[in-house]
Amino acid sequence: MSDAATIERLRHIGWRGELPSGGRRVARVVAQHRAGYELHDGQALFGAQPAGHFLRRALDPAERPAVGDFVEVEDGRPPHIAAVLPRRSVLSRAAAGERYERQLIATNIDYVLVLTGLDNDFSPARIERYLSLIEDSGARPVVLLSKLDLHADADVRLASLRERLPEGTPVHPINGKDPASAALLARYLQPGDSAVLVGSSGAGKSTLTNTLLGSERMATGEVRAHDSRGRHTTTHRALLMLPSGGCLIDTPGMRELKLTGEENLDLFADIEMLAETCRFADCGHGSEPGCAVQLALDSGELAAERWRNYLKLRDEREEQAATLEARLRRQRGGRPAERPHGHRGRRERE
Repeated sequence: MSDAATIERLRHIGWRGELPSGGRRVARVVAQHRAGYELHDGQALFGAQPAGHFLRRALDPAERPAVGDFVEVEDGRPPHIAAVLPRRSVLSRAAAGERYERQLIATNIDYVLVLTGLDNDFSPARIERYLSLIEDSGARPVVLLSKLDLHADADVRLASLRERLPEGTPVHPINGKDPASAALLARYLQPGDSAVLVGSSGAGKSTLTNTLLGSERMATGEVRAHDSRGRHTTTHRALLMLPSGGCLIDTPGMRELKLTGEENLDLFADIEMLAETCRFADCGHGSEPGCAVQLALDSGELAAERWRNYLKLRDEREEQAATLEARLRRQRGGRPAERPHGHRGRRERE
């Protein structure tokens, strides 16, 4: 098969660019199980095992194949993943636990579809946390709001959320069971596009995925009445090819979204610009004279809830950055690393 024909075939699974040199078969990771990986080469689905170097205990888990990766495959019985090709985007979070470890959610994606219900699942603070993780991933966020019929002031919630998010962030109210939602989202799932669908258990990810697929392939379940949460009907990440020509990675519900320590928190750029106008450069934004933040809070220009969420994410980022720095220092034999986020000394602004 010619390179042009191979590239066209791979475009069905989101490939872009030219083929790597070396002549190995290129495929995409569509699922990972304890027994190995499922790959797709644009023509057929097949199983594969990782090559030995991916199994080293000291290897950073982020360097192992992940759902969404394009990989080079060596034929055999079974085939083996020989190499992970360069990633154009990576969505990750810090894994749960005290030991710093980065967990990949999806790679080589163009959009992150953040789905939340307008019932008891609704949390602007959680949406801001998702957007903070997405901002440096290389992918674009798209916020999807489901279950409009289950809350009396859904329109008010929708309007307030739009005001809270950065200008230009796509926010779409949807009905996950309505084929019109698939038509609405088709712009993000064109041939060659890849998206990952994230959200809490019970938000309706599997229902929406079935609508996008045009068939009932994903199991769905009821949610609990008191908190609108559901059981994990999706148990592992899986990449699916859609009738629109795009690829969708469906994910299990995420209970914990820890920052990695490398976020810029551009979502809160307006707050950081406001803080720059305080009289003192290291203003604690409490009782200090000339505090622009306190003035904005008192006047209502800055919402107290958004300020509290910014502080929570900022402090978590700094804690994670310090943990990451300590890990990198150990890896370099004690040599110091440049901190990703600097600190200012106390001085009055001129």
